Amino acid sequence: MAASRTVIETVLAVEKEEGVGARVRRSIGSKSLRNLTPFLMLDHFHVSKGAGFPDHPHRGQATVTYMLEGSSRHEDSAGHAGTIETGGVQWMCAGKGIIHAEMPVHAPGVPEPRGLQLWVDLPKQFKMVEPSYQELGPASIPVAYPNGPKGSISVRVISGKSHGVESPVRPLGGCWYFHVSMKKSGDNIFQDIPAGWTSFIYLWKGGITVGDGASVNDSFHTLVLSNKSGETGARITAASDDTEFVLVAGEPLDQTVFQYGPFVMTSLEEIQQTLVDYQAGKNGFEKAHTWQSKIGH
Repeated sequence: MAASRTVIETVLAVEKEEGVGARVRRSIGSKSLRNLTPFLMLDHFHVSKGAGFPDHPHRGQATVTYMLEGSSRHEDSAGHAGTIETGGVQWMCAGKGIIHAEMPVHAPGVPEPRGLQLWVDLPKQFKMVEPSYQELGPASIPVAYPNGPKGSISVRVISGKSHGVESPVRPLGGCWYFHVSMKKSGDNIFQDIPAGWTSFIYLWKGGITVGDGASVNDSFHTLVLSNKSGETGARITAASDDTEFVLVAGEPLDQTVFQYGPFVMTSLEEIQQTLVDYQAGKNGFEKAHTWQSKIGH
């Protein structure tokens, strides 16, 4: 039988204010879980009417926005704009620099926007590439059914491979991202994870056990998984009906993380140069002082 990873750390994501009136539950990136290479931050956000994330810059990371409810508009200094619908994902590689805005869509009878935003560090050699996007609407994310199409388990393959299904998303640096839904208590799957990769689970509905562990992990917790030789994946069992979580795995990076707000580089000198570039409007930030989004103003 395949050996399963186990839970080695549990972090409760406490809801706090962020941005203009948004509420976020942050686990990775909080004081409790500062860095989990290659992952820099995980926010479970809820954006009320009139709130959002107006124009702001990025450099040196990928931001992955996955909508659980409602939808969110985005617009950037490179002329890219669109809407992420419920069940859709935007995988943005900020590279050497971009300014963008992320604003929720509010309308009568439409759920308030809720979703997950994950920041993934870029390998050093890709820090200064041109910005790029990979976007999938809800119908374009492939779905695996480990127990068959009529079974009670589904895996939305946002990136990577699960049970013979592969996503078209190709991140810079290894990263697998799955949204798993288990309708019945007792449902279980074994998800392969590449050897040596960092992995975690974030749970927002129901409860699960991992491996042979008997303790039930509840909603709004991030579970860091072990990474021992011979552990080929994670065996996950639903402890209640209607359980939902993401399982994310990434190739760890042997590099230093120097972060200053939305800028993530590998040395203090690179951060200082980033600030110079931003203030001077050069090297990726040419429109830093002239561009304004339509949605953020």
